[in-house]
Amino acid sequence: MHTSRRGLFGLGALLAFTGTAHAAEMEAGGVLFALPVTTVPIVGSKQRFPVRRIYCIGRNYPAHAKEMGSDPRSEPPFFFEKPTDAVQYVEPGTIADHPYPSLTQMYQHEIELVAFLKSGGVNIPVEHALDHVFGYTVGLDMTRRDLQHQMGNQKKPWEIGKSFEQSAPVGAVTPALGPLAAGRIRLTVNGEVKQDSDIGQVMWNEAEIISRLSHQVRLSAGDVIFTGTPEGVGPVKRGDRLLAEIAGLEPLSVTIA
Repeated sequence: MHTSRRGLFGLGALLAFTGTAHAAEMEAGGVLFALPVTTVPIVGSKQRFPVRRIYCIGRNYPAHAKEMGSDPRSEPPFFFEKPTDAVQYVEPGTIADHPYPSLTQMYQHEIELVAFLKSGGVNIPVEHALDHVFGYTVGLDMTRRDLQHQMGNQKKPWEIGKSFEQSAPVGAVTPALGPLAAGRIRLTVNGEVKQDSDIGQVMWNEAEIISRLSHQVRLSAGDVIFTGTPEGVGPVKRGDRLLAEIAGLEPLSVTIA
């Protein structure tokens, strides 16, 4: 699988159409006010990837499922969403300030491989799922763990622990040259290794994730999928420097501010 010029052109057309349609609605008096479009730069291109929705799979690495108190042998895949303003773009080669959020005393890191879709559909067969992938990047699913646990213990939705502004730092999108089925995934905090695994250790691979998710919702161009985090998640505090790395992709680094 590779990304062609046609694929890049398609993204450009999508952005142009979105902007033109939005402007037309504004002129016609159909929209009260404009909202920003979340986009992420593409490596080697002047174009940007427009983000429609952000999906995340939970507990996709067996060892992480165990450290979270789950049995990976009996749990089917489940998904949650983050808002588009959760995206915090981190330029390659820089260290971005990442704000410590409100309400939490247990803010935790989770490194993940992130897939960006150029097309979608419903009930996508596993064998065709990767045809919809435009590219990849390194991402962080930053989590207010205490709030997540509090809501979970009360049998209530725990999106307050996951879905908030700037909770999803990501790097630039690297166009896909093929599936990323294996490769080291590692996160350090102040130089100390905290998470260290291989993306091939997931219970549900990238194609299976896309297929499963497409049976629940209609996937579309612009959708972003966080594919799970390995074991070793843990707390961060202000001043900590995080370095997230996945083989073959640009590393991502933030300082908790």
